[in-house]
Amino acid sequence: MWARLLFYFASPMRLHALARRLTGPLLGLALALLLPGAWLGFVATPADAVQGEGYRLLYLHVPAAWVSMLAYAGMALWAFVGLVWHTKSAFLMAHALAPTGALFAALSLITGALWGRPMWGTWWVWDARLTSSLLLLFLYIGYLALLNAHEDRQRADRACAVLALLGAFNLPVMYFSVRWWNTLHQGASVTLGQSSLAPAMLAALLLMVGAAWAYAAATVLRRVQILIEEREAHARWLEALHHV
Repeated sequence: MWARLLFYFASPMRLHALARRLTGPLLGLALALLLPGAWLGFVATPADAVQGEGYRLLYLHVPAAWVSMLAYAGMALWAFVGLVWHTKSAFLMAHALAPTGALFAALSLITGALWGRPMWGTWWVWDARLTSSLLLLFLYIGYLALLNAHEDRQRADRACAVLALLGAFNLPVMYFSVRWWNTLHQGASVTLGQSSLAPAMLAALLLMVGAAWAYAAATVLRRVQILIEEREAHARWLEALHHV
């Protein structure tokens, strides 16, 4: 089933149509989740007994960190598909994920630093989790720089795909760093089947995570539309679409 869907949407025309259809609803979903999530997280829930009001950065930091990792995993997956099956649309999906992943990786680092200053007494420490998170941002930036460095699009596609796959080894380091090493970064507040957060706080966090994922998906799909239009500028189906 998944293989059929993959090859069905390998067609730029079909992928473009799917992206056009989903972008608007995903943006609407992001807003619908963001409004109650922000109200719960920043207004309705009380301050934390230990961290005070500063804990509210959790509602930005955690979604940003999760999306940055998920986006890179998706980028590496599409890069693999592109290299193995020589699918143009797979490379374009990987390219579309990179700017969104970089944005959320930067947001994760910024909110982490803002939280760390009052909690740890410093903006930054060379902790395993923080260092691997910084490396993730550099990987995104390197991917985008490499993409724009080549005039030959096919060479750029392949070079970026190789970089994405090599960088994927950083993901398990990021995820398991708080378990493998005695790091300053706290462990996960939410794991499968359990949470250390109060119900209202957990609800706010899940709403904000859902909003971040929906927004990220919408921006990626919008960007892949633009990339397809650039690559397929002279395709008859696209010219016909513009005249509708």
